[in-house]
Amino acid sequence: MKQTTENDFEKSINKEKNEKILKIYKTIKPEIKKAIKGYKEAWNKSEKEIFAEIAFCILTPQSKAKNAWSAITTLVENNLLYTGNATEIVHYLNIVRFKNNKAKYLIELRNLMTRGEKLQPKKILSEINDTFEKRKWILKNIKGMGLKEASHVLRNLGFGENIAILDRHILRNLNELNVIDSIPKTITEKKYYEIEEKMRNYSKFCKINMDELDLVLWYKEAGEVFK
Repeated sequence: MKQTTENDFEKSINKEKNEKILKIYKTIKPEIKKAIKGYKEAWNKSEKEIFAEIAFCILTPQSKAKNAWSAITTLVENNLLYTGNATEIVHYLNIVRFKNNKAKYLIELRNLMTRGEKLQPKKILSEINDTFEKRKWILKNIKGMGLKEASHVLRNLGFGENIAILDRHILRNLNELNVIDSIPKTITEKKYYEIEEKMRNYSKFCKINMDELDLVLWYKEAGEVFK
């Protein structure tokens, strides 16, 4: 039964679109390997730098990733990400949507990740060994993050081998590849896991690791490899 299912999956894949994905992967493989290496190394950075990576993903919903990272960089340069209040922070969030809510979420994140008056996000996340359990903890405890953002955080910290960041770029391409039948208007937690599993199956089929595949599909849409 399993073999039949796998054969059916392979038959359903849009071969032309798949060849395009493989071609892109081959072309930008050095960039992808460099990016993945950077994600792995991020986990060895300081507690403050790891906090900044998490904060970045709070700013990304319905905003451009480059704008979100630019805002985080500016907050760090002005020493506000780690010490500023919401009123001070919000002035630097004009380039992202829902700036008032996100400023509050950053303060709540700081409080959540502080122990003994010190930021300790790595220590806190290290207490959870399994990547999927880490994601559940993030989803439950960090305001302003859904499954997509929780997955984004973990990928950027080097834990992206088995998880998917299901943004509109990824969903559009999975649909074009016939990995999914349609793009859902809303994604429940159950639906997210279902699509993630289908992407995982496609990852095995095309022999591109999940974290690499995310970057390939993003590159196909945006023309660059970015956080």
